[in-house]
Amino acid sequence: MTISRRTILGGAVGAAALAATRSARAQQPRVIKMASLRLIHSIAPHFYERFLPPGVQVEVITFDSPTDGKNAVVTRSVDFGMFGIAAATLGAAAGEPVVVIGGTCNGGMAVIAKADSPIQTLRDLRGKRIGIWPGSTQEVFIMERLRMEGMSIRDVTAVRVPFGEMHAMLARGDIDAYVGAEPTPGLSISSGVGRLVEYPYSTPMGSLNMVFCAHEQMLSQNPDLVMTMLRIHRKATEFAMANKPEMVNVAVQRLGAQRAALEAAVGNVELTWRMDDTLKRQARLYAEHMLTLRQIRALPNFDAFFNSSFNDRLAAEPAS
Repeated sequence: MTISRRTILGGAVGAAALAATRSARAQQPRVIKMASLRLIHSIAPHFYERFLPPGVQVEVITFDSPTDGKNAVVTRSVDFGMFGIAAATLGAAAGEPVVVIGGTCNGGMAVIAKADSPIQTLRDLRGKRIGIWPGSTQEVFIMERLRMEGMSIRDVTAVRVPFGEMHAMLARGDIDAYVGAEPTPGLSISSGVGRLVEYPYSTPMGSLNMVFCAHEQMLSQNPDLVMTMLRIHRKATEFAMANKPEMVNVAVQRLGAQRAALEAAVGNVELTWRMDDTLKRQARLYAEHMLTLRQIRALPNFDAFFNSSFNDRLAAEPAS
């Protein structure tokens, strides 16, 4: 076979092009998809860009529904997600492959009454119209708080209200009080429409609210990426908690929330990354309450639902 100079040059050009393509691919950053909620509880991912290691980018995908965020993790539409313990527990109890690997936020809940109403304490809610979002973390907390006060949900008129509509319904007088998620309580307080009745954190569940999750296959197939993401999450969380004015600024810019509402809300939000024994104990208690309330048919398999091994490794590393 005769090999011409054109053939040799063509082969060389082709090899060079292939090498260039491979090099370009090697230089392309790894894009991690992160599900977040349109809440100040979920503000940490908007600080991730400040703490990215070389070759890594994070795309924050914002959801309005915790269930949608959880479903994105289950279907692997995203790599990681943060949402309420309620959504995570509902998924795990149904056998979905969602795994808690870290903390996200404690607090962020509040019972708010109309500012000019006679409601001063939880017991004053008896016979009143209370805005509650069914299946939410807040629903479980208010039911337990009512039980602690010798009441039940039958002692109030529960009105199905999405978190984003609670302030407007309170202002119009459609409801007498609500159990909301920040920054809605902050908005009601800062505008003078509402008044704080209580932060419902006196139950054994403490102030547990949101958790950091991944698909079970992510843990087995890409453990290095899990550690990378948790390190980013830790740095961003610690920075945001140490710089609350900046947390408010970023929430105004990225979430479109009102500054006055956020300034009133930020003291009721504790961002966290740690998955310790307290979180696991409170999450188990939370699941037991959900079972009692028939929100789930069976408890999750906690051995599969909780995996603190990566988080424990992170906790052993020096803070940076």
